[in-house]
Amino acid sequence: MQSAQGPGDLHETVGAYALGILDNAEATAFEAHLATCEWCAQQLDELAGMEPMLAALADLPGSVGTPAIGESLAARPSPQLSDRLVGEVSERRVRAKRSRRAFFGLAASLIIGGPIAAIAVTGGETEQQAQQPTHSTAPAEDAFRTMTEKVKATDASTQVSATVGMESKAWGTHAVLELKNVKGPEKCSLIAVGKNGERETATSWAVPKWGYGIKNATTEQAKKPLYVHGGVAMDPADIDHFEVMTFAGKRLVEVNV
Repeated sequence: MQSAQGPGDLHETVGAYALGILDNAEATAFEAHLATCEWCAQQLDELAGMEPMLAALADLPGSVGTPAIGESLAARPSPQLSDRLVGEVSERRVRAKRSRRAFFGLAASLIIGGPIAAIAVTGGETEQQAQQPTHSTAPAEDAFRTMTEKVKATDASTQVSATVGMESKAWGTHAVLELKNVKGPEKCSLIAVGKNGERETATSWAVPKWGYGIKNATTEQAKKPLYVHGGVAMDPADIDHFEVMTFAGKRLVEVNV
């Protein structure tokens, strides 16, 4: 389609139409094109957010106010001013797209970054499950006490005791670990081992020098067990056992499911 102003693409007329500087014939021709052009309709919606800038035209010498879209200006702004206004809107669109890319990049990094992030995913759950918090906002100890499915073991050599509470989720298995008689300083992980040999890290933590769940400790802080949330993509039925491992590769305790 050719513009009534001469050779050119009617797509380029959307800015002039939004500014109201087309005459009646030009506006009519563009509106006929607009009815069949989704791209121009989208651009017009975005240019409609220029009202604050258009209102500023009322203060220009010779202006008689800001017209409604589709009407003509009594004193038309210069082509340079029109281009600047349209350019500013285009720049805003670029900034908005960059912000959206940054947001989705962050979301992807959280999902890829570790199993704790995966606990927050609710996609695929039933409506009733989605209404309940997937990752309990209560302390891990409270969540542990409400779980009905638990497995426990104490290692004969390390004397470390672990109890793992489990509950099935649409995304896999939510686990809460209770750990006792572990001394620090140390860094550890809870690892789920599948029946097929697959290994997934459910969660990691640091053990302070005073330890956790030390029965004869001199402080209440050291006497208390560790409670920590975790999660894996495996279904509970596919898990063979859990292992509490140090970052150095030492197994502190194994808990069969």
